[in-house]
Amino acid sequence: MIEIRWHGRGGQGAFTAARLLGNAVVFDGKNALAFPSFGPERRGAPVLAFTRIDSEKINDRSDVVECDCAVVLDETLLGAPVKAGLKPGAKVIINTTKSPEAFDFSDCPGCQVITVDATGLALKILGRPITNVPMLGALTAVADVTSLDSIYKAIDSQLAEKIRAKNKALLDETYKTVKEAL
Repeated sequence: MIEIRWHGRGGQGAFTAARLLGNAVVFDGKNALAFPSFGPERRGAPVLAFTRIDSEKINDRSDVVECDCAVVLDETLLGAPVKAGLKPGAKVIINTTKSPEAFDFSDCPGCQVITVDATGLALKILGRPITNVPMLGALTAVADVTSLDSIYKAIDSQLAEKIRAKNKALLDETYKTVKEAL
């Protein structure tokens, strides 16, 4: 089972990204479970979302405690909650303008830190700092969880028609940017 934890703030779309990924892997013929973990938070408050992916039926609906991937939509959330429960070799994808070397994950054996300016790309393409789709593109570029084609299908089935084309362009641009940086 692949377990992904999304760290974001209310309004950034962490749960939407988790749900889009879950929907995409279903198009791949896999099973997925995507769910948020938040209470009465308001816009800007820290939120968590989770995606589990497996070839078998998934029955575990608890929060993801140990993850293969942590996706951080806002670098100000970096700290103990992000570092907690990273499996050895986990990928940590951070929305930031800083390089991966600026972040210390030495306490996670084999962890790989990937950085991308998702906010900058979102502002350029969407005109708004919504980082969920670019972070999904970054995850797709570094982890073998799904294909861009499956995410296109998920975008078509989950997002409003008027925002699909720009989100697909943003997904492509982020995917390409991260692939080139690897």
